[in-house]
Amino acid sequence: MANTEPGPEPALGNHALDGLLCWCRPGFEPELAAELGERSGALGLGGYARTERQSGVVLWLGDDGAALDRALPFRDLIFARQKLRILAELTLRDPHDRITPMLAALKGRGVFGEVWVEHPDSEHGRPLAGLARSFGNALRRPLREHGVLTPTDDDTLPRLHVCFLDGAHALLASSRPQDASPWPLGVPRLRTHADAPSRSALKLEEALFTLLDAGERAQLLRPGMRAADLGAAPGGWSWVLSRHGIQVNAIDNGPMAASAMATGLISHQRADGFTWQPAKPLDWMVCDMVEQPRRVATRMGEWFANGWCRQAIFNLKLPMKKRWLETTLCLDLMQQHAGRALNIRARQLYHDREEITVFAQVR
Repeated sequence: MANTEPGPEPALGNHALDGLLCWCRPGFEPELAAELGERSGALGLGGYARTERQSGVVLWLGDDGAALDRALPFRDLIFARQKLRILAELTLRDPHDRITPMLAALKGRGVFGEVWVEHPDSEHGRPLAGLARSFGNALRRPLREHGVLTPTDDDTLPRLHVCFLDGAHALLASSRPQDASPWPLGVPRLRTHADAPSRSALKLEEALFTLLDAGERAQLLRPGMRAADLGAAPGGWSWVLSRHGIQVNAIDNGPMAASAMATGLISHQRADGFTWQPAKPLDWMVCDMVEQPRRVATRMGEWFANGWCRQAIFNLKLPMKKRWLETTLCLDLMQQHAGRALNIRARQLYHDREEITVFAQVR
């Protein structure tokens, strides 16, 4: 049986580890460990977690890291910002020569198309940002000279990750670009637009990039589509949809921002998002209401059961405890109330806090 309880760090040394390294939001290590344990256990793959609370990183270790990597696609993981296959763990005793032990550990590991030098996105890890930046610049040339890294970036090959946990402790890992976040640390490079009604617009923008692939975005975000935004005020999510040419009915008893209404594609209706229903089926429904997650999940399921939308993106605000259990209960509850087959993807986004964001679509 998988052990998902965080354990103490072992004494540093050059360890042969087999398993996965996953970045996550600091404080959600137990949730990610529980998710990895339940998912791998359901597939008959054993493992155990090595992590510390607030570290922003979970190591999921097992006897067959390659099997774990194949069996746990990044797209299916909810609490992971990034998923990497561990290659080696290094103690870097000489601060003036961190490159030599890395080259030795990478011998026979093949050729990589790119290298990212990273650190945990946590209070303890952020001071390593300067080291990661400067070390990345110094590392590329010797990697290329030794044939470990291609002369120019090649996204058809595995990516090499050098993950500093502190100045003397690093993990070497790899990822397949098609099965990993496209951003270092899984942190999106998004900026708040000057006209955005609220910072919550970044949540939906990140969700569209994270939960949909390029082909789906082209197909599902077309001018002339119609959507409802439940709990819309002040209009951040409505504004994002309008930028794709989608006509939005913003449902909220509160006021909408002038910048949202200035798009000309948003109509505001003062009503309760839990009782309002559209006169005709819509292409989209989005919802970021602050409410009990099971109530939201039930209402989302009802929308699909009644055929009021073909796809939806919504947030589930999680409790302080048993968040992985609540997540699975809510997703099952939505599916039950929908009464029809749905494609469901969920992720705790970088711009989320105590919540996850869900995409659901009629199959």
